[in-house]
Amino acid sequence: MSAIDDLPPLRDVIRRYDLQARKSLGQNFLLDLNLTARIARAAGPLEDATVIEIGPGPGGLTRALLATGARRVIAIERDERVLPALDEIAKHYPGRLTVVADDAMTFDPRPLLNGERARIVANLPYNIATPLLTGWLSADPWPPWFDMLVLMFQREVADRITAAVDEDAYGRLAVLANWRTETKRLFDIAPSAFVPPPKVTSSVVRLVPRPAPAPCNLRALEQVTAAAFGQRRKMLRQSLKSLGVDPARLTEFAGIDPTRRAETVPISGFVAMAQEFADIKAQAKNT
Repeated sequence: MSAIDDLPPLRDVIRRYDLQARKSLGQNFLLDLNLTARIARAAGPLEDATVIEIGPGPGGLTRALLATGARRVIAIERDERVLPALDEIAKHYPGRLTVVADDAMTFDPRPLLNGERARIVANLPYNIATPLLTGWLSADPWPPWFDMLVLMFQREVADRITAAVDEDAYGRLAVLANWRTETKRLFDIAPSAFVPPPKVTSSVVRLVPRPAPAPCNLRALEQVTAAAFGQRRKMLRQSLKSLGVDPARLTEFAGIDPTRRAETVPISGFVAMAQEFADIKAQAKNT
């Protein structure tokens, strides 16, 4: 018996179905059900929630989400080897677990939500964690179809998500994440908690969508931050030249000294420069 339910221990499940983690799929199985329960609790009360889980593997976090009361879990898994193990969980929690055998990078769960907002809770495969996150943060329209993200990343990626201005990890991802959401790193998980143990510490991060982030053209923001942080050691008056417009127009509109470097510019400054950049491009297109 496990700490959270009366299903078999995860190690027994892995042994019975011969579920060796595959590096090609970015798999590191989290077997401590007390830790998976802690992740589930970090997503808040789940009794009225539909939860999207990415890469459930043998189902440690899936079980925790259901055991802590999630009304419904939609688990998206591309590794067909684990489907029989997940089917056991579905039978134990009848009507509450839907397993979708598909690739999370291309699968759109919204048709399964019946117009409701979901909560995304996942131990993300390391090799697709950042592109998945940037895809969710780029959702249109905004506010998005989810009301919270509780996600596990490599600690280095978590640092990049939650970094504040002037911190070493502050960059494009921090600007995007903190423009559209409120981010918080909740706790770290040691490599020894996983099978196989990764070479890095993991961190659980919570992101809550801002209902009304400062208006900004997303594509323009991506271009401005790419230019600025692509040459982060250079002054803005130099790094922004790659945009093909006069950097002085952007920095003057934002009220920013053009001799500043990207890591010293707050999110509001990047949003303002992106607004002006989008306006310049639109005017040029219409002339």
